[in-house]
Amino acid sequence: MPSKRDDVTELAKAQRQSLFSEFLDFLKHNKKWWLLPIVLVLLALGALVVLSGSGAAPFIYTLF
Repeated sequence: MPSKRDDVTELAKAQRQSLFSEFLDFLKHNKKWWLLPIVLVLLALGALVVLSGSGAAPFIYTLF
């Protein structure tokens, strides 16, 4: 029977998931699919904020 220390060592050696795949696993297992549109809109708004400070700002402003 493996000890608890061996289990922890195996977990430490395992390859970690990326943040995106871990988030998708969370959505799938907890049935929280309603969070996905919220996160996507927040990412899009964040991208707009970042791009508004760059040379792409005049092109973004014409979209609105």
